[in-house]
Parts: sequence; C-alpha cells; structure tokens
Amino acid sequence: MGLGFKLKHHFFSAFRELFVHHHGSLEFRAKIFTLLISTNTEIKDECYSIVNNIGMQVYKGDTDRANLLTITTKELVKKVKDNNGLDIDTLIEHLQRELKIIPRYAKKIDIDLLKTLTDLSHDRDTISYQNNIIEFLTKLKEETLHTKKIQIESDEEDIESKY
Repeated sequence: MGLGFKLKHHFFSAFRELFVHHHGSLEFRAKIFTLLISTNTEIKDECYSIVNNIGMQVYKGDTDRANLLTITTKELVKKVKDNNGLDIDTLIEHLQRELKIIPRYAKKIDIDLLKTLTDLSHDRDTISYQNNIIEFLTKLKEETLHTKKIQIESDEEDIESKY
C-alpha cells in the first residue's frame, strides 16, 4: 500500500462513514471476515492477503476499496484479539441486527469465498469452530433471503431507481 493510500486511510478512518461510498456494506463484509480470522490463535498475514484478493474480486479491481476492506478487517480483528469491546458473540449480534435492518446484505455472505480463509487453519478445534461459523452464516443467509425476500426486492428496486 502506497503512502498516498495510507494518508487517505488515516483521514478516512476518522470520517469513514461520511467519505466511503457504501460504508455499511464494506463494514458488514469486514465483520464476516473478522469472525473467521479471529478464531485463529495466531493471525497470519496470509489471511489479510486473502481478504484483499476477495476485495479485488468483489470490488472489480478497485484497489482502494479492497485495501479499505482489508484495513477495516484488520482493525476489527485487533479489537477482538485485544478484548477491546468486541468479541465473536458481539460480532454475531451485530451481523444479525444489521441483517434485520438491511436484509439485502445477506447476498454479501459468499460462503465459497469465506471457505478460503479456513484453508489456512491447521488446528482441529479452530477448523471445527470456523466450520460452525460458516454453517451459522449459511443458515443466517438462507433464512434472511427467504423471510425477507419481498423487502430485499423492494430495497433493490429503490436503489436501482436512484441510480
């Protein structure tokens, strides 16, 4: 990441919600990645490389947005690891709450992409825990898409009509 991006990041960190287009969506994705990454006792830099690669796919080559996703994920993982007011249970509550408010976010839960993060784990307990999280996210996604189908369609129509 270049110096220009780092300066921009520090500025955006303070005012992220104002300056980052679809900030909530980006943070929702970061929370999902944080769930899986923070289960590891030792966090490898490879995890963040995978998040950045996923960001490049999701954001169609937008380097700044992919880097911002990576940095946001790192910040959230650090909060979890430092016991700084955030833990896995709280993250799960946040995700559930956000899906109740904005159910279309359920489409952002890409299980296949998330599984690439579990490939880095070698501890059986960690792998089991990550698989439980993926199973939970799969059910949460399916339930939300099923029960909130009409609201999601309506929200997407509203978004398309604005642009």
